[in-house]
Amino acid sequence: MSTELESTRRALRDAVAQAERAAELARLLDAAQARLAEAEQRAEEAKALAEQLSETEERLAAEQAAADKLRKELAEQRFQAEVANWKLSSIKVARWNRLGDAIKSGKSNPVRLAKGLKGAAKPVKRPMAPKRKPVATANKPKDERPGAAFQATTSTRTLGGAQFKLKPFRVPTGPNTRPHLTAAVVADPHAEALLRYEWRQTTGFTPRDFARVLPLEVPHLLVVESVTQGPWAEEIIGEPGEGLKSLLAWCAERGIRTVFWHTKGDVSAYAQAADLFEHRFTADLTVAWPRLQFGVQPRVHNPLPLSGGRIDRVLTLDQLLPEHLAYPDVLTSYRWPAAADCPPGTPQWRLAEIAACGTPIGTEADSRRAHVALRRAYAMGTMSERIDEMLDAIGLPSARPTLNTSVLLPIVDPYTMEHALAQVARQSGVDQLIVIGPPEAELRARDVLPDVEVIHRRPAPSMTVGAMLNAGIDLCEADLVAVMDPRDVYGAHYLSDLRRAFLFSTADIVGKAAFYAHLRKPQATLLKQPEAEYGYLPEIAGGTLLARRNALRELGFADLTEGWDEVLMRQCRTDGVKVFSADRFGYVRVRDEDRWLLGAAQLVEYGSAEPHALI
Repeated sequence: MSTELESTRRALRDAVAQAERAAELARLLDAAQARLAEAEQRAEEAKALAEQLSETEERLAAEQAAADKLRKELAEQRFQAEVANWKLSSIKVARWNRLGDAIKSGKSNPVRLAKGLKGAAKPVKRPMAPKRKPVATANKPKDERPGAAFQATTSTRTLGGAQFKLKPFRVPTGPNTRPHLTAAVVADPHAEALLRYEWRQTTGFTPRDFARVLPLEVPHLLVVESVTQGPWAEEIIGEPGEGLKSLLAWCAERGIRTVFWHTKGDVSAYAQAADLFEHRFTADLTVAWPRLQFGVQPRVHNPLPLSGGRIDRVLTLDQLLPEHLAYPDVLTSYRWPAAADCPPGTPQWRLAEIAACGTPIGTEADSRRAHVALRRAYAMGTMSERIDEMLDAIGLPSARPTLNTSVLLPIVDPYTMEHALAQVARQSGVDQLIVIGPPEAELRARDVLPDVEVIHRRPAPSMTVGAMLNAGIDLCEADLVAVMDPRDVYGAHYLSDLRRAFLFSTADIVGKAAFYAHLRKPQATLLKQPEAEYGYLPEIAGGTLLARRNALRELGFADLTEGWDEVLMRQCRTDGVKVFSADRFGYVRVRDEDRWLLGAAQLVEYGSAEPHALI
């Protein structure tokens, strides 16, 4: 009897414990769902505020334009009044007018007449004619940052007779890749847009005024593209013009290197002018000059979305890029369709630009193929890499910031060591590994990563993951620092994909708020926040953190094993540190179970996550 009673008591205790666990799980699930709902509400509020700000800026710009117009009209009226007064004053002091006044006033008095005629005969200084004065406007002083005056102007597109209003892509205003270098550039809008972020760029000078414009900031080099329109076209096509010869002579006197860049047209039409330059490059594979192809410009060719999102249609290239579209508007169009159906023969540079903007090329909207195409477009070369080649060839320094990477790898469980080191070994561009873990981790890391500098530290038994990271951050020497979780799975392109975000975002920390996860016990693959790709967000997953070293040193890590990343993200929000969420691919968060993920992610399937995430 006592045995049955004890069994009953034990069963009751187990039932109570299970009920408590179930209640706790329900509470955690409710809390996670509440946080998710709150985050979605904040995202919607931020989106609404951004739209209101955009509309307010448009209204303000329209009002400023109207005010400037009124100022110009008022200034013109004042000028015309001054001209009328000047004419009246000139008439009054004119000799014939003064003679007439003298005769009229002295016709009955010979003495007064004589004095009047004598006075009228004396020369009198005429008043100065008025001059037009510059009209003061309410606009700010001219912004010299690259892209400041290079913004989209066309906000509507027409498809099948229907009009669509777009939120134009805001062309970024910097920074420069090489602020120490100044280039005078003659180029069409497309090439100018690719080059403007590579150095301090002077444009807009003509054959008549270059001697006045260029001395304001003497350039280190002159780059002239094979332009087909504008004041320089007639100078470089056929017989070289006197303006071109004068410009090149001016550069030669000052030791300024000169470059001719053939990008289009028959090279024979430009051959005579090209011979006058010190260096010649071509994008044409049939021309026997050094190669300089177009590359994607990360500042403008990137997957940052339009604020209004994409249209749910596949567009042909003609629909995507109607005629007479300025290049800033082209950058808006690249981001608009669900996919772009490009015909055979489309120039390679055009395909690369569309792919770099995250738009699938083909007849279907396939995000996986789009990501692979984006990766391939960047792998073909960016404009920064092309300009490196040019500068090296002509003898100018090509120094610019790097994306060298140190990896912080804290190993708490020795059983995860082999897996963790294998994940780091997959990555490209790792210059240094800081491994904090058991003694055997040092030799094993040197075997697995023979070409990487390995620094090992053995943690104290009571050290948390946050304390291990704090100990490792001061050992990092590269410009970027990555934190990798030894439990998780990282694809071969994981770090290279994340580093790319530093080329077009202004964030100090990059990671993933959208990612795949795999829970071992239920064998479930989940996808968290798929809508959180390519945006500035409050937080990202700690196991995906890639940050600028100096920013991370200032922030530090909380002395915690679980939740150190949440504290770090909270500190970022407090300090105003920008955090950017990149793509969903290349990473899988692996746990036995995760109650929070169950309430914050969508089920993909029961099975492995790697086929979905690792592409």
